[in-house]
Amino acid sequence: MKYRIVFLVCLLCGQLLSAQNNMVAGQVNKLALALSAIDMLYVEKVDCNELVNSSISAMVGKLDPHSTYLTAQEVSKDRELLTGNFGGIGIQFNIIEDTLYVQQTIVDGPSEKVGILPGDRIVMADTLNITGKDITSEYIQSVLRGQKGTAVRLGVVRRGYSELLWFNVVRDDISVNSVDAYYMLTKKVGYISISSFSATTARELGSVLKDFKSKGMKTLILDLCNNGGGLLAAAVDVASQFLLKDQLIVYTQGRAYKRMNYICREDGIFSDGQVVVLINENSASASEIVAGAMQDWDRATIIGRRSFGKGLVQRPVPFDDDSELRLTIAHYYTPCGRSIQKPYGNGIDYYNDLSDRYFKGELESADSIHFSDSLKYKTLVKARTVYGGGGIMPDVFVPIDTTRTSNYYRSLTSKGIILSTIAGFMENNKDSYKKLYGNFDKFHNSFSVNKSGLMDYLETKALQAGVVKDSIMNESEMHYLEVQLKALVARSLFTLNHYYYELNQTNPIYVKALEETGVLKTK
Repeated sequence: MKYRIVFLVCLLCGQLLSAQNNMVAGQVNKLALALSAIDMLYVEKVDCNELVNSSISAMVGKLDPHSTYLTAQEVSKDRELLTGNFGGIGIQFNIIEDTLYVQQTIVDGPSEKVGILPGDRIVMADTLNITGKDITSEYIQSVLRGQKGTAVRLGVVRRGYSELLWFNVVRDDISVNSVDAYYMLTKKVGYISISSFSATTARELGSVLKDFKSKGMKTLILDLCNNGGGLLAAAVDVASQFLLKDQLIVYTQGRAYKRMNYICREDGIFSDGQVVVLINENSASASEIVAGAMQDWDRATIIGRRSFGKGLVQRPVPFDDDSELRLTIAHYYTPCGRSIQKPYGNGIDYYNDLSDRYFKGELESADSIHFSDSLKYKTLVKARTVYGGGGIMPDVFVPIDTTRTSNYYRSLTSKGIILSTIAGFMENNKDSYKKLYGNFDKFHNSFSVNKSGLMDYLETKALQAGVVKDSIMNESEMHYLEVQLKALVARSLFTLNHYYYELNQTNPIYVKALEETGVLKTK
């Protein structure tokens, strides 16, 4: 087995480097000789598999932020996120600088339900410290995944909070859905939220678009906020549903990778109506492909905040043991030629870029964002100025909401009191509420958090959990809490779509979209 590993290393490298010079081939031989020497001569017995894995990981660690090496177990679990079901806590994550970084939460999954957010860093699982240089994805999966119904208590570091936040997460069967919410706002305006780009995304989206068009939809709000990306092919297929035949969606190009154009093959299902696309600082990769194509063709108004800035293409290089090298081979470019990839290397703190944006005021004011003149491009229809080199800059900027800061509200969310309160409240009232309201329209127009006694019930449950109302919530924060509670009741009585319908009212990016589409009249 040990010599087979050496042979496989040499064989694979030989195939990849057959056209390269003798100097590189010499380095391959050097690596194989070192492995053989360690195996045969080292004073203690070694695991050659582990040596090879760590060597490859160390090599790709010298490259870019997104090239990576995955073990066979990691490959299998990564594919589950896009194609299947599994038992776990419902997050997608990366290990960044020895810490688990939450890329996004699975909609309606265990983590999302208790309040874990994209950008959180999970550092504790029960009594285990899950940080450190030796932490692997495989180890994280073994700790966080488990049987449905079992619980794990997670300690979370969150931007803007000085103390560790704790969440009790009950594991569940995780179903990966792409289109997580959709509804008609008016007879002519529809809303669709896409949480990720998987093999089923385009099919799910197409089904909803056809249904909405049959109902008379003329305007669509497409929500890509907090969408961390996914499959390039899925992004191309999604963008194709809004563009015309032969329009360029994206192209990729690298040093050893010829330019490849991805073209819309036929007129899209919704290629003639008004489109508004919502993005924020956690919208990345495939989300940026869609938003960039729509912006470059002047097909949509982009609303929100500058996106993450991930424009690197990874190609899987499989090994015989089912492990995989995900190697960056190209950049992707929007139709007008923009690279969306933000800078990396040369001492740049790549994954703290979002925190840097926050502290520099870039999430609160568009005037704080500066682009070099060399990054200016023109859109392809109206010749508007757009920028590359660091995410998609929206056409309409919406500052982040920084009003939810009271200690009381933070304690309610970090201790999971809001969700536990709703569970208890609905256990006592669900049947009577179904009879009382009957349909969502009646609920939306009539239900009051305060009149129902839900707010008083929340304060009682908070006291029982040791959370005293020692600080006053501002008007905005109180309104958000009331809407959040009402949305959770709606989810219990009706569907996830109705939850989003209620909760979106407190999302400033969504509210701006309502103004842009005329659903909400500005004063």
